Amino acid sequence: MSKRIAILGCGWLGLPLGARLVDLGFVVKGSTTSAEKRPKLSEVGIQPYVFKVGHRFEGSIEDFFTADILILNIPPGRRNPRVEQEHPAQVQLVIKEAIKGGIQQIVFVSSSSVYGNYNGTVTEATPPQPGTASGRALVQAEEWLQAQALETTIVRMAGLYGPHRHPARFLAGKKEVKNGGAPINLVHLEEAIEAIVQVIQRGKWEQLYNICADDHPTRAAYYTAKAKELELPPPEFAKEDNYQFKIVSNEKAKRELGLTFRPLQAL
Repeated sequence: MSKRIAILGCGWLGLPLGARLVDLGFVVKGSTTSAEKRPKLSEVGIQPYVFKVGHRFEGSIEDFFTADILILNIPPGRRNPRVEQEHPAQVQLVIKEAIKGGIQQIVFVSSSSVYGNYNGTVTEATPPQPGTASGRALVQAEEWLQAQALETTIVRMAGLYGPHRHPARFLAGKKEVKNGGAPINLVHLEEAIEAIVQVIQRGKWEQLYNICADDHPTRAAYYTAKAKELELPPPEFAKEDNYQFKIVSNEKAKRELGLTFRPLQAL
């Protein structure tokens, strides 16, 4: 029998991920917060469910959590002043329901923002020191998940880009942009999807992986070049002697998941 996978959060990442897993022969359930998006999920073979995760579930979860694997893809709201309290609580609510449904394995989509700025290279062994509320919320969620009696693998994604998220548009035309000399950490949507697929196919449970491209050009060089490619106004960077940064190492993911990453110059 094909393994059943539930994807909580079928948006920009979750929808094409679900489509890929369907193509690989998995039975895939997917959640969306909008009834209007149901057809998009059905079109690619995902069984659609419509509900929101708040202090409780808003809408019917039906048998959504009756599955073997849960991909938990609900990023913390960066503008939510209570994100440090609410996001970890949402994760706990979801996992308690997942356990009731018989789920044994979790892929938690996290972020390399949990490392903060080390002014050096970070690996999976580097202790998190998040500098934002959303980063601290993710660390709380990660730690709680790792303490549960489940096989949880955490994928810490670098900044995602791809279809409808062209890097040139991120900073085009902005003034006095900080950290122009800092190296960037990005990953293409297709490689983020492949990372999760490989975790599942290779059975890499109870692991932690950084998912990030190989190369790390400076913010100023990269975003200026990308803006020019699309004939957008380039960003203007502030003159700074000091800047904060990190370089996210992907060596473990390449070694254990067999991943390769496209150069950032190739969109």
